[in-house]
Amino acid sequence: MNEHPCKESSRQMSWRPTYRSSKFRNVYGKVGNREHCFDGIPITKNVHDNHFCAVNSKFLAVVTESAGGGSFIVIPVPQSGRLDSHYPKVCGHQGNVLDIKWNPFFENIIASCSEDTSVRVWEIPEGGLRRNMTEAVLELYGHSRRVGVIEWHPTSSGILFSAGYDYKILIWNLEIGEPVKMIDCHTDVILSMSFNTDGSLLATSCKDKKLRVIEPRSGAVLQQASCKNHRVNRVVFLGNMKRLLTTGVSRWNTRQIALWDQEDLSMPIVEEDIDGLSGLLFPFYDADTHMLYLAGKGDGNIRYFEITTEKPYLQYLMEFRSPAPQKGLGVMPKHGLDVGACEVFRFYKLVTLKGLIEPISMIVPRRSDTYQEDIYPMTAGTEPALSASEWLSGINRDPVLMSLKEGYQRPNQLVFKAPVKEKKSVVVNGIDLLENVPPRTENELLRMFFRQQDELRRLKEELTTKDVRIRQLELELNNLKNVSPNNV
Repeated sequence: MNEHPCKESSRQMSWRPTYRSSKFRNVYGKVGNREHCFDGIPITKNVHDNHFCAVNSKFLAVVTESAGGGSFIVIPVPQSGRLDSHYPKVCGHQGNVLDIKWNPFFENIIASCSEDTSVRVWEIPEGGLRRNMTEAVLELYGHSRRVGVIEWHPTSSGILFSAGYDYKILIWNLEIGEPVKMIDCHTDVILSMSFNTDGSLLATSCKDKKLRVIEPRSGAVLQQASCKNHRVNRVVFLGNMKRLLTTGVSRWNTRQIALWDQEDLSMPIVEEDIDGLSGLLFPFYDADTHMLYLAGKGDGNIRYFEITTEKPYLQYLMEFRSPAPQKGLGVMPKHGLDVGACEVFRFYKLVTLKGLIEPISMIVPRRSDTYQEDIYPMTAGTEPALSASEWLSGINRDPVLMSLKEGYQRPNQLVFKAPVKEKKSVVVNGIDLLENVPPRTENELLRMFFRQQDELRRLKEELTTKDVRIRQLELELNNLKNVSPNNV
């Protein structure tokens, strides 16, 4: 009879640590008013597993549905409301745009990648577009198949990574406009890339069911996990915790997350089932608050957790619910948040059926209106810590930190100068990336056909110009011959 109460008390004790106190336990999601939403946007219907949305403190960029190539729109953040149907677009790609990312240091510079095998860098004018933009600052060709994912280096302003369906990752040095390194260790399509805080390590998830930690400059695989029980879809570095978090699917087809030690990927530290739905889980990590947000593609809800270095590692906090399913989510950088409202994270949610983008603010409820030091530590700012050449030479530096209390000071705007060059080949690691590669799909065949048609047209024009010049020279020569006997 005496054993039962004892067992009961020990059971209660074991549950107690999961209810530990947290300053983020009552964080709640607040949807922006209708006037703060962006309406009438023809959001792309492409089924590629990406966000199709990128945000910074100045602009919101969204991939749109368009005929005859890929395009995206760029809207100044304060310019919310209903969009004009003839709003100008960035429309230089010949194929669907699959990913877009703002440069973290220069807010007018955005990179895009596409099914047309190219990566392009665009400079958006102050105040947004007034007409369609077709000319990119840089057009980067090196992949033999479509490019699905791009990522800017977190501390160097001139380094861009791109992952293609040719199973390769190219590192682009934008100071010279060329690829300087090719990482060729994957055996299938690369699904996601994530950097640690100083950009010295790169984690990738791949369709070959392997999770990798790579030293990006050498391309060496430092750690590798074969995820048979937990099929990895997305991976994210957890700041300086030396941890990785992955979202994926269990062997029973339930959605789950797993926590890993970056120096030992033999077994996950912890695995946790989320639910039985089928949509991809997108992870978002906030290193300042140690909060993890999970948003399912096609869901309307966003779950959030607090991550700690001690057990239980993952502490479930709450869930934001909404009936409208999300196609993708953009995330506002820290310096664009409303500090006065205790906003710690802001999503921009794409609702395809309504052509709507709504901001969702994650807010810590506080009674005081003063600046809350404990929820806004020094954060990665908008100043690069390294140049491209410094990072490529082997130097690592932590991000240059800024305080959100002092306000945001924008550095001088970057101006990309596309190098003038006529190159017939792009050689990286001794391989010519632009040599003829046979097309693998009908779309690739069509793209290659149109590209060759353009090249033929250009060569014909060049030939015609040269023919005219030859005729002129022949006439001049005949005139000289006719004139010369009289002079003699």
